[in-house]
Amino acid sequence: MKVVSMLLMLLFFYACVSVEEKAADREPLYDYDVEERIAELGIKLKDPSPPAANYVHSVRTNDLVFMAGKGPTRPDGTRITGKVGIDLTVEEGYKAAQIVAEAQLSALRAEIGNLNKVVRIVKVLGMVNCSPEFKNQPEVINGFSDTMVEVFGERGKHARAAVGIGALPGNIAVEIEMIVAVGD
Repeated sequence: MKVVSMLLMLLFFYACVSVEEKAADREPLYDYDVEERIAELGIKLKDPSPPAANYVHSVRTNDLVFMAGKGPTRPDGTRITGKVGIDLTVEEGYKAAQIVAEAQLSALRAEIGNLNKVVRIVKVLGMVNCSPEFKNQPEVINGFSDTMVEVFGERGKHARAAVGIGALPGNIAVEIEMIVAVGD
């Protein structure tokens, strides 16, 4: 009888928590419109071009979206290439990472329809094309991270790795992937 009482109490507790969580899910995530914020920041989102190989831009499973790695492509279609610290300065690498942020936001919006659904930028992996001696990978990937925080505020802060890579496809300067939690 004692076990049954404990189970009933646990079920009641779970039901109460579920109701609270459902009510919280209906409240807006932001006190501003993320799409308007993007326009205010001068970020131009566009429809992503088809993937360059046998992969997709994103995969959604439940409330997580796993975004494929993207490189820095300028509006004219050319890519930012070269090794940061040799061919490019840290500042140029930072700008390349900002361009990747725009590409990732474009692909994410194509997947979920509206960026106001973003609950949290969860994890970012930033890869910097550089020599083995280069030690400023975090400063480069800050271009991506700073953009996510400018757009999503505290929800844009994420766990992150910023690593140096000896070569990236097409000699691009950076490649960045991310995982995003979303709601409906």
